[in-house]
Amino acid sequence: MTENGITRTSRRAVLLAAGSAAGAALAAACSVPAGTRGAAGQASAPASPATPPSSSVSASVSASASASASASASASAGTTPACVLATESGAGPYYLDLDRVRSDIREGRGGVPFRLDLTVVQASGGCRPVAGAAVDVWHADVSGEYSTGGATFLRGTQVTDAAGRCTFRTIVPGWYAGLAPHIHFKVRPDRRTETTSQFFFPEDLLLKVYTLQPYARRDAPKHPNTRDSRFRESGAAMTLAPVPDGGGYSAAYTVGIA
Repeated sequence: MTENGITRTSRRAVLLAAGSAAGAALAAACSVPAGTRGAAGQASAPASPATPPSSSVSASVSASASASASASASASAGTTPACVLATESGAGPYYLDLDRVRSDIREGRGGVPFRLDLTVVQASGGCRPVAGAAVDVWHADVSGEYSTGGATFLRGTQVTDAAGRCTFRTIVPGWYAGLAPHIHFKVRPDRRTETTSQFFFPEDLLLKVYTLQPYARRDAPKHPNTRDSRFRESGAAMTLAPVPDGGGYSAAYTVGIA
């Protein structure tokens, strides 16, 4: 399948903290519990689904050309910029506004189990948790197929709780069309505002997972991530840090909206 979503940079896009040192400082500033990850920081084991962990985010970001150049220079030098303006990606033709509220979106689809714990905060409001935000996720199955028409597998919506948290139970997605494997997400804090982007996975984890069934029914690409220009542009900020969790993996991420 192909995906025709438009990739663009938006000044109301997701604001993300990057780097373990910056993450620690931002965690203190935002009163986020210790031991969780920033956008490109180090991960710790996620908590139980009842108390999904949060991570640190940036409270502000410079949109000036000089700041962008500085961030690019830092990234090129092998260090992670303290704050990045993440790329907001188009939803593509496979987004369906179903408002299907559920945590487990698998519908019996095979694959390595994956739990995604998200926390939504308002970066411009001092990292205040955003309660009552609708969070949609959707992605391809192990064969690279999306649910379309009347099908709803691997799609779902959760509403954040008072702490801005929600959890999805799904699988590690398959690959398709020369794109880095990814999970789309959309955050809708109200009826007028939305932010759309996507999460990536570490390439070494993907290569390990793709040796397992049912993924191994197809020959996996040698470099599932780096062949995708979108990953090369925003992968550092938008890559999850999964950890083993039972027979699968789990990851926690804090999405900071403007």
